[in-house]
Amino acid sequence: MRIFLTGATGFVGRALAKALAECGFDITAVIRNLALVNESPVSGANDYMVGDLGVNSDWRQSLSDSPCVIHCGGLAHGKQGDLFSVNVEGTLDLARQSAASGVRRFIFISSIGVNGNHNYSAFKECDKPKPVEPYAHSKWHAERGLREVAELTGMEVVIIRPPLVYGPNAPGNFGGLVKWVNRGIPLPFGAIYNKRSLVALDNLVNLIITCIDHPGAANETFLASDGEDLSTTQLLQGVAEAMGKPSRLIPVPAGVLQFGATLLGKKAVAQRLLGSLQVDISHTRKCLNWTPPLTVKQGLQRCFPNQQD
Repeated sequence: MRIFLTGATGFVGRALAKALAECGFDITAVIRNLALVNESPVSGANDYMVGDLGVNSDWRQSLSDSPCVIHCGGLAHGKQGDLFSVNVEGTLDLARQSAASGVRRFIFISSIGVNGNHNYSAFKECDKPKPVEPYAHSKWHAERGLREVAELTGMEVVIIRPPLVYGPNAPGNFGGLVKWVNRGIPLPFGAIYNKRSLVALDNLVNLIITCIDHPGAANETFLASDGEDLSTTQLLQGVAEAMGKPSRLIPVPAGVLQFGATLLGKKAVAQRLLGSLQVDISHTRKCLNWTPPLTVKQGLQRCFPNQQD
């Protein structure tokens, strides 16, 4: 089976492309510009050049022989107009062209941000969406449009909403935590008792591949996680252990940190470090008979392979 994969040079897409190749799938890997040609994630992939992920892209040339599209591509940061142009209009244009080309299943990598950015009880796939940030709003609008395309065309749509994804050389928030621990600087996060769900890169990749042809995945929304929730304190301790470094954590009360962050205009950063965001994957487990292959400890160890014996 040939898989049409967007975002193939990104953090998730690159790992997914390699795993797909190892599973024996043929891959059409979307490359946005000539400068990225040498970054093709796997040898032998049928790279497909496209100018951008907006509505002006013509995907039809390489869609006709791909029964499944996995859409990892998108814009994570930027102005609201740019986010909607790429993440909503571009996604829906790709979906319509996919359906017209005979694609049977369209897998969309969304975000847990569609549910919200914090909670007091674990999010479920059936909860009323409450996106807060522009990126999450764009993903929610794309999800709604994809369901309409599915109803009109009969193409199956699968939506996956991951929380923070961590793995080797992860960007973003996890990459920032790794840098803090690596520098050995004492951190004031030794008394944080929040609960946050994460998903190891390998676990997310495994879930995506499971959704390619699983009959229970059709037209479903799945939340992803490792099935274990950690506090920020526990996460930093786990990162330090996996790196073979001491965790220099000072037990400063969360309320003090929250107050200081608010004064400094860093309320959103504090929310990610101090607040809770839990994900209930019971629907994912039941519908797909799926269990995350890696524990959190194993996932963290894979982030730093050079530290392992």
